[in-house]
Amino acid sequence: MAIHQIGIIMNGVTGRMGTNQHLIRSIVAIRKQGGVELPNGDKIMPDPILVGRQESKLQDLADKHGLTRISTDLDAALADPYNVIYFDSQTTVRRAADVKKAIAAGKHIYCEKPTATDLASSMELARLAREAGVKNGVVQDKLFLPGLLKLKRLVDSGFFGRILSVRMEFGYWVFEGDWQPAQRPSWNYRKEDGGGIIVDMFAHWRYVLDNLFGEVKAVSCIGVTHIPERWDEKGERYTATADDAAYATFELEGGIVVQANSSWTTRVNRDDLLTIHVDGTEGSAVAGLRDCKAQHRVHTPKPVWNPDIENPFKFIEQWDEVPGNTVYDNGFKVQWELFLKHVVIDTPFPWDLLEGAKGTQLADLGLQSWEERRWLDVPKLSL
Repeated sequence: MAIHQIGIIMNGVTGRMGTNQHLIRSIVAIRKQGGVELPNGDKIMPDPILVGRQESKLQDLADKHGLTRISTDLDAALADPYNVIYFDSQTTVRRAADVKKAIAAGKHIYCEKPTATDLASSMELARLAREAGVKNGVVQDKLFLPGLLKLKRLVDSGFFGRILSVRMEFGYWVFEGDWQPAQRPSWNYRKEDGGGIIVDMFAHWRYVLDNLFGEVKAVSCIGVTHIPERWDEKGERYTATADDAAYATFELEGGIVVQANSSWTTRVNRDDLLTIHVDGTEGSAVAGLRDCKAQHRVHTPKPVWNPDIENPFKFIEQWDEVPGNTVYDNGFKVQWELFLKHVVIDTPFPWDLLEGAKGTQLADLGLQSWEERRWLDVPKLSL
């Protein structure tokens, strides 16, 4: 059995997502389990170098998790041939420039989404990576959530018959920061810093819709800044210049209609922070982050609208849980393992920088639709 040590530059892991999902629950977890096992019995052992601007933060993070390599010099980390993968979870406005440097240095690329702040920049990254011949991938974590995997199983089995419509509700109340600290960083609410829920969430909705139901063909969107003032991490008041809610309709191939509400200004009265309700001719389902419940046509009740009597139906109880039938690992970790295998033994990895650019495209079109108050078609992208 051979151990393949893989040096990984991890840039931006002092942020919330970078620390929790990518470092602790993915790379550190993979190291603790003894690496990623390959079909021949060999193992891949990731060896991260934490890169950022504040050495003290990097050192503290490394010490907590038994790591030894840190650096505030990205160029030096890129120049080291031991480091073969570059990972980026910085804020969106910083990502494209450093990914380009990593491509020029011949590193394989794995990064968070959105891959850039505009479609032209996202497409440039995809083209540069292809021309350089480096392997590349974009985090598309929601595809690996237990609830969505169960939903995908229903879709693939033909359970729904012809899918008619999808309704997506995402969000929760993000505190303004004055009387309770906000649970999201303040840059999320400043357009000039790459913030906004359309830029953030439409990158997710593109790959979720494309992979589960069919390609997105058109979009209509209204964005809103419901909370005009917030307080930052230092307790200082600032003006929110980015949208904190978006109300969109998407048309998919096959005529499927999707209604998607995304909001950081809503209080949750549903089963999960994200719910996806799918209606088809043969059945319906509702999926959350971990659970999924379904109702087939033969089990569908026949309610009659009558507001003059107490509702005799307990609708929530009329659905059946879709069993897991397996053990689900952390979605970020699962995709990391797939990308590591892609780099070492060239197994397939379809979620590349071009797929990431599709998310940026949908966000750009959503913002344009909002500005122009009209439907927009979603053109096919190709390199």
